[in-house]
Amino acid sequence: MIQIIQLRPYQTELINSIKSELRKGKRSVCAVLGCGGGKSVIQGMIAKGATDKHNRVLFLVHRQELCSQITNTFTACGVNFDYCSVSMVQTVTRRLAKTPKPALIITDEAHHALSDTYKRIYDYFPEALRLGFTATPCRMNEGGLGEVFDSLVTSVSTTWLIENNFLSPYRYYSVKLADTDGVHTRQGDYDKTEIAELMEKSVIYGETVSNYLKIADGTKTIVYCASIEASKKTAEQFQSVGITAAHLDGNTPKAEREQTMQDFRNDKIQVLCNVDLFGEGLDVPDCECVILLRPTKSLTLYIQQSMRSMRYKQGKTAIIIDHVGNVFRHGFPDDKREWSLSSKKRKEKNTVLVKECPNCFHVMRNTCTECPECGYAFEKEERSEIQTKQAELQELQKTDLLKMQPSSYYKQIKTFDEMKLFCKAKGYKFAWCIHKCIELGINVPQKYQYMMKFLNVREGRI
Repeated sequence: MIQIIQLRPYQTELINSIKSELRKGKRSVCAVLGCGGGKSVIQGMIAKGATDKHNRVLFLVHRQELCSQITNTFTACGVNFDYCSVSMVQTVTRRLAKTPKPALIITDEAHHALSDTYKRIYDYFPEALRLGFTATPCRMNEGGLGEVFDSLVTSVSTTWLIENNFLSPYRYYSVKLADTDGVHTRQGDYDKTEIAELMEKSVIYGETVSNYLKIADGTKTIVYCASIEASKKTAEQFQSVGITAAHLDGNTPKAEREQTMQDFRNDKIQVLCNVDLFGEGLDVPDCECVILLRPTKSLTLYIQQSMRSMRYKQGKTAIIIDHVGNVFRHGFPDDKREWSLSSKKRKEKNTVLVKECPNCFHVMRNTCTECPECGYAFEKEERSEIQTKQAELQELQKTDLLKMQPSSYYKQIKTFDEMKLFCKAKGYKFAWCIHKCIELGINVPQKYQYMMKFLNVREGRI
């Protein structure tokens, strides 16, 4: 079969890194590449290399919609399907005895690999090499993929992909239309029933549309909702002001779903509202805007949804409208993150509620009547079901988020550049940056070594 896809240099580099780990004797490798970096093409070329040698490949996906998309990519890569099966994990785990023994198992969206269905397959074929691909190698923020993978390789960052025109730049706007305080957590994320009740308010539908008209009017938009009811009502609200909109969910008949998606691609539908459909793996390069209406504690879900509008198109600047404050839980989509296969230690539940000063963004206990940072006096307000006043969207920059962090946030910083940015955002003197880097053992560029020496002498370290 003729190969019609050419790998980008960083994609070739990632494949070489994977091969290097396998040559070292590793049997299961997890590869990390940001959303939109072209993981399916890399997977296709690896599968081609295996099937060219008549080695059987089992490619696992967790959603039916992804099967045809992956199959098309693999066909373009020249994969020999006599030796390759693209299958849903739910199907394979029920038919293990009938599944041809693979030499290689490739897992798409490998952050799901800790679930029992995947592990049952891995255990049934213990001799097979395993490769996993994901943008976020963690499950519900707990990490722990080391249970199924023994090596982690990373590729270029999301920021690099933007700077080199492989992803579109973006503008981020955020204002909360609902307060998640008091919502319970179930299996690591907000309780779906409680979140659905919270987001099924008429004011939210109206505010969503009015803010869209102010910020992103005319753009092709995907809206991520918390429930079927909320998604339908949001679509109706868009329709009521003359915007072509549609709703889809997992219960929508396949033919209707496919036709709606085609209408969206063909500009017959401008706004597509959905519940948990268009996240992982979906390729919609002409989507220009996403609206987040589902609060989540899952970094993976947040990254997948917020970046769906960032597929590259010349001249495009993606728009992310966050109505549920996910950016304040997880940071920006292209923030630098340190990945590990190790499990994160569970933090003790924090029973202390906090609030944010609207004047200086200082965070304090919610019992405070006055901001200890700037003296802002809080007025007593009765708790309402939801604020109905018009909320103005604000475009956020990274320095805005850093400015909102408490002073102790510096202890979480890993690099000099991040410390320098935090120092600038907080308005501290540059010597503070150097001092904190010394404290945390962070490498400081050579040109600032004289300052390090001065501080070390002054404080008696040398």
